[in-house]
Amino acid sequence: MMSDETQADDAVVIERTLDAPVELVWRMWTEPEHFAAWYGPDGARVPDARMDVRVGGSRLVGLEMETPGGPVRMWFTGEYREIVEPVRLVYTEAMSDEHGRVLGAEERGMAASHPPTEVVVEFEDLGGRTRIVLTHVGVPADSPGAAGWRMALDKLGARVADPAG
Repeated sequence: MMSDETQADDAVVIERTLDAPVELVWRMWTEPEHFAAWYGPDGARVPDARMDVRVGGSRLVGLEMETPGGPVRMWFTGEYREIVEPVRLVYTEAMSDEHGRVLGAEERGMAASHPPTEVVVEFEDLGGRTRIVLTHVGVPADSPGAAGWRMALDKLGARVADPAG
């Protein structure tokens, strides 16, 4: 698996080449049971992933992880904006409660309100291998969210190398 990262002020952009066909990598992003198996930083688990993968469809993902302050459960909600199978996937993402209600800045422990972010994933078929370019607009490249994406994509690479595992 190869990795490349582009720096941007208002986005994290990560490129990976995975040793798996594009159809499998697409399923890893669009089928809840597969997405839950790799999403999140190291040590995180996804006990709940609801994904209505169609333009206008919603998504709600629950993420659990241990932190120095104890266990934390976070929810992320969004809407699918663009779906071109198996080439391009675009969705919004915002922190929410378990019902998909977007949380305000004060509820998230942040000083200022942040609008929902946008995740763009582009898939390129390399004849049995897949190049993905992930762009998460609204998440700075040096943020904890960017670090989480790098770890998640490492887990995705391991998952497609052994889809049953």
